Amino acid sequence: MRPLHSFLAVAVAVIWGVNFVVIDIGLENFPPLLFAALRFALVAVPAVFLIPRPAIPVRWIVVVGLFQWAGQFGLLFTAMYLGLPAGLSSLVLQAQVIFTVAFAAAALGERPGRRRLTGIVVASAGIAVIAVGRGAQVPLLPLLLALGAAASWGVANVCVRRAEAPAGLGLLVWSSLVPPLPLLALSGLFEGPDRIRGAFASFHPGSLGALAYVVVLATFVGFGIWNALLRRYPASAVAPFTLLVPLVGMAAAFAWLGERPAAGELLGGAIVLAGLATLAVRGPARTTTAPAPVPAAKSAAPDGPLRGARAG
Repeated sequence: MRPLHSFLAVAVAVIWGVNFVVIDIGLENFPPLLFAALRFALVAVPAVFLIPRPAIPVRWIVVVGLFQWAGQFGLLFTAMYLGLPAGLSSLVLQAQVIFTVAFAAAALGERPGRRRLTGIVVASAGIAVIAVGRGAQVPLLPLLLALGAAASWGVANVCVRRAEAPAGLGLLVWSSLVPPLPLLALSGLFEGPDRIRGAFASFHPGSLGALAYVVVLATFVGFGIWNALLRRYPASAVAPFTLLVPLVGMAAAFAWLGERPAAGELLGGAIVLAGLATLAVRGPARTTTAPAPVPAAKSAAPDGPLRGARAG
């Protein structure tokens, strides 16, 4: 990746790392499914009336909306509401890197080069070291829900790459039309009308600030840049940068919520940084895509998933 694009990927990781503390604040007032529904309703409206629909099949807009928004954040918010700490949530969600690389290899034929694969393995090992120190006292259900959120994000990363939307902002806004109604229906079913009414009755400035952060910074800025990078580069090149998220998330949780990292967590964080450094250094290894057969008369340049890999 170009240095500017690597910097943008790191900036997104910082925004998303802080976002876990912000979500924790928002969940003090809103039940999780309602919070997620409000987030994407505010992303979609009024922006959907100002930004043209991306020139891709509607099925990709629906699939991205279901997996990247409803699936990922409905499950993540519920996991945190059920007791998964903000710092640990930022860690578990990064299992999406492994899901993304696996799904991209299966669906797009993207095979990470040796250097990139080494960086992913090292950084993932750092996450495992942190998890050993943090996960022993956490109930199983929230952990499973967070892993489900990571898998949903991994599917969405591949779908965004496969859709090749010409405008990332258009895909972000229009796909955000998909989750509000299903999430509201689930909120009414599982959280109940009384909880929903109570959330609005006890609305306070902290809730408004949390909602503004997750809509403007975490979604418009964060996912706007993220989806643009996924259009330009292989998914296996972009996804590993989110391994920085748990370092920021745990630091923010320590500063704001008093979640103190243990020695094992600090060691794991150092390993994650080592893996990210391996990913950031330019080298001869490249991500390759299984080439599609082309007729001999048209053997110039392959297209499809390789277009993003050649860009930049």
